[in-house]
Amino acid sequence: MKKSSLLFLPFLLFLVGAFVSCEEVEEVGKYDNWRERNEAFADSIKTLTGENYVSTPEAADAMELGKLYAIQIPPTSGNKGAQYVYCKKLVKNEAGERPLYSGYHSTVSAYYYGTFIIGDKFDGNFEGYGALDRNIPIPPQKSVTEFNTPSTFTVTGVIPGWTWPLQYMRTGERWILYIPWESGYGSSGSNNGGVPGYSALTFDIILDRIVE
Repeated sequence: MKKSSLLFLPFLLFLVGAFVSCEEVEEVGKYDNWRERNEAFADSIKTLTGENYVSTPEAADAMELGKLYAIQIPPTSGNKGAQYVYCKKLVKNEAGERPLYSGYHSTVSAYYYGTFIIGDKFDGNFEGYGALDRNIPIPPQKSVTEFNTPSTFTVTGVIPGWTWPLQYMRTGERWILYIPWESGYGSSGSNNGGVPGYSALTFDIILDRIVE
């Protein structure tokens, strides 16, 4: 090997090492250890909530603004253990109507903003608060604009983490929901929505009106 080649060898090894290092950094993606991180996030919200539970419409009306509460998801054939969704009421409206589980008054329109635990938005129709926003002002500063359009859906046509809190909300109210993966898109996620399995979801929801 020529002397010039020997001089070039350390530089070549440096480039190879740098390339491998870059590859290693790229391989450590934002979804690595996703289940563990999402479960840790949900556990932290659970700890902050403590023993504050909402199980009746009257209790929902009495929720303090900005305080965390837990709502139980009823057991199903595939879900026999106790599951909870955690929520904060940001805006109250005691004169508003509540949607029903099915039939009349079960189709609603709402504004919403959905984020992962890392704060990335994955869905929504307005720019609201996300998973990383822990000190949300009361009243909220972020709001719907004239360029935003609400979405229409049935109470039973959404994930369980929405179905049950919606029945405690009144039109005109705004809540933040923290939904563990079991009450969201589960272990398989949602291909259409680009939601990985085991994702804990945060939603800023404004219940606009009851459609029918």
